[in-house]
Amino acid sequence: MFARLALCSRLPSRTRQSNVCSVSIRAFSQVKFSPPRPHGKSFAHRSELKQAKRIVVKLGSAVVTRDECGLALGRLASIVEQVAMLQNEGREMMIVTSGAVAFGKQRLRHEILLSQSVRQALHSGQNQLKEMSVPVLEARACAAAGQSGLMALYEAMFTQYSTCTAQILVTNLDFHDEQKRRNLNSTLHELLRMNIVPIINTNDAVVPPPVPNSDLQGVNVISIKDNDSLAARLAVEMKADLLIALSDVEGLYDSPPGTDDAKLIDIFYPGDQQSITYGTKSRVGIGGMEAKVKAALWALQGGTSVVIANGTHPKVTGHVITDIVEGKKVGTFFSEVKPAGPSVEQQTEMARHAGRTLASLLPEQREEIICYLAELLIEKKDEILSANRKDMEMATASGRFSQALINRLSLSTAKLNSLAIGLRQLAVSSRDSVGRVLRRTRVANNLELEQITVPIGVLLVIFESRPDCLPQVSVLAIASGNALLLKGGKEASNTNKILHQLTQEALSIHGVSDAIQLVSTREEVEDLCRLDKMIDLIIPRGSSQLVRNIQRAAKGVPVLGHSEGVCHVYIDSDASIDKAIDVVRDSKCDYPAACNAMETLLIHRDLLRTPIFDQIIDMLRNEQVKIHAGPRFASYLTFSPSEVKSLRTEYGDLECCIEVVDSMQEAVDHIHKYGSSHTDVIVTENEDTAEQFLQQVDSACVFWNSSSRFADGYRFGLGAEVGISTARIHARGPVGLEGLLTTKWVLRGEGHTVADFSEQGSMKYLHENIPVPHGSFN
Repeated sequence: MFARLALCSRLPSRTRQSNVCSVSIRAFSQVKFSPPRPHGKSFAHRSELKQAKRIVVKLGSAVVTRDECGLALGRLASIVEQVAMLQNEGREMMIVTSGAVAFGKQRLRHEILLSQSVRQALHSGQNQLKEMSVPVLEARACAAAGQSGLMALYEAMFTQYSTCTAQILVTNLDFHDEQKRRNLNSTLHELLRMNIVPIINTNDAVVPPPVPNSDLQGVNVISIKDNDSLAARLAVEMKADLLIALSDVEGLYDSPPGTDDAKLIDIFYPGDQQSITYGTKSRVGIGGMEAKVKAALWALQGGTSVVIANGTHPKVTGHVITDIVEGKKVGTFFSEVKPAGPSVEQQTEMARHAGRTLASLLPEQREEIICYLAELLIEKKDEILSANRKDMEMATASGRFSQALINRLSLSTAKLNSLAIGLRQLAVSSRDSVGRVLRRTRVANNLELEQITVPIGVLLVIFESRPDCLPQVSVLAIASGNALLLKGGKEASNTNKILHQLTQEALSIHGVSDAIQLVSTREEVEDLCRLDKMIDLIIPRGSSQLVRNIQRAAKGVPVLGHSEGVCHVYIDSDASIDKAIDVVRDSKCDYPAACNAMETLLIHRDLLRTPIFDQIIDMLRNEQVKIHAGPRFASYLTFSPSEVKSLRTEYGDLECCIEVVDSMQEAVDHIHKYGSSHTDVIVTENEDTAEQFLQQVDSACVFWNSSSRFADGYRFGLGAEVGISTARIHARGPVGLEGLLTTKWVLRGEGHTVADFSEQGSMKYLHENIPVPHGSFN
């Protein structure tokens, strides 16, 4: 048997540097051979990959090499780091690697060129050398020259992480001889038991050229023709939980990558082969995508889950393996369990297609849909409340949710009635949305330009707890002609399901039921945020932590929202006592968990130890508000409340910070430094001071003598809102119907060309504004 095993001379104690020695594979042949893994044990979903204990990582030639000769050292280093990290977590890692031929070719070319240059110098007697040519190198010779160097490189890299490695070379014959199979199996098990990473490769120095073979004829037969088939065979033999095959493409496409309409397949199921068109193989190596798919399906049939992903992309190579193990949507996942419904990508396509039809409906038709949904909420209230009770009971029984969250989860007849009233109000405003003419210009004679409102496209709304959010956001999408993907929390799954069914029933009266989709698959929020080619805007509705997570995860998709609501109320020296007390009480105590609740109270220094200050403190204590002292406020007090840990804290409860400022300008500076640009308030009777505050504070909402709790779409008369945005482009503040629209330019001419307006042309630009009557539509 052509196998060489390079083993450490000791068990990996993690403290000494490894020494390499050669040991015969027969040394461990006494270990009992384990039968192949039974069928049907692969993971059904990506999220289960976190449970993978034994993992095979296959590195294709395109991953290991940077060109036809030479290794990609940077990529290898990042891959080694990930494998070592997973190994040190307690997983059992194995590597099937290519690269020996490329490494050997590099070494032999160097030796040949060096030899030729020396020989020419000796024969010519001078330093003028002729152009040298390198003969075609035989692959087996290159493999023989490259194996030792490749293994030495792996050994050096893994040593940096105190991880020991061992090399095993195999041929196809080693899997057809029962005794050799037993030896190989027992050796690998012993290496894994000793916490060593086996590095396996075909022995290309002696292996015959690939020839047609009876391949993939069942779970017990696979010809070892390349490292794809080798990795699949080893994974099944060793009962590996996961095989990660890294190549130079993102995964499996339904047609050759780079061709028009080629789409990356997220999950591939057995039986889908007929829907795939394969292209040519990669620039190096002897396999191709078709070989990878065949090997992957064979491994899947043997009980090993498989992911094919890109190991060469500079932006993802450093975490591609760990991302896969964490269950993130990377590459193509092979699964035997096909879900009953469409994938999230299919749902997005369905929503986009139906959304375009929705946008083309007459305003009266969209109004009819919204009014019908309002009727259904009342008509089907018993079914809605029954589903909601199930969610409430499950949330309470789980013990994982606070009482405040359970309260937000709850629906009632009164809430549904109020919701229906709000939807009917939105129905009226939907008449003046899509297709509204904002501007009309006569560019030249018989050449007119219009700017009109249009939908953004496909919205993704991710929301927590509150199921009443679903019909509100759905109606805003309907009114603005946008397609919508909804991802709700698991705690409200039953309520969300029936509310979505009613929404689709309302949409069906005009044949656009697919325009709003509820994502009920096991998609992680982070994976949804990566659908940058399918989703146009992400709107998170929930905790500040949820919003921050989505803002970090979104790649190339704008996120509308705010991560924090650090709202301030500034009490000026000219403030009214009654107004100050009322505004502070309402801003903090009306609903402390809201994003527009006051978190910091700024007080002018002149008010300290005055009746207005004492009454504000007494009121907060009566309302059981816990007070934290800012640094300056604490310095004025002999016995102060607990000093604040951060002036940027969003408490979300009956707590607040009090700080002292010397002037209105200092209050503005404090807000700009520590605020979140959400909502900030001044209480004063001095109109000049108030106007300066309103102009200078750079927040989405700035109020004078009014509670911060007014920062709400319904209270602003927008009907409803999808959230509050603190961004400085597009929509800002409470985002209602207007914030879900964008514009496009429509030009109508009669064969006009730019050449007509050149110096030699016959036409001149007019650029005359044409009055647009109120309510004009395209």
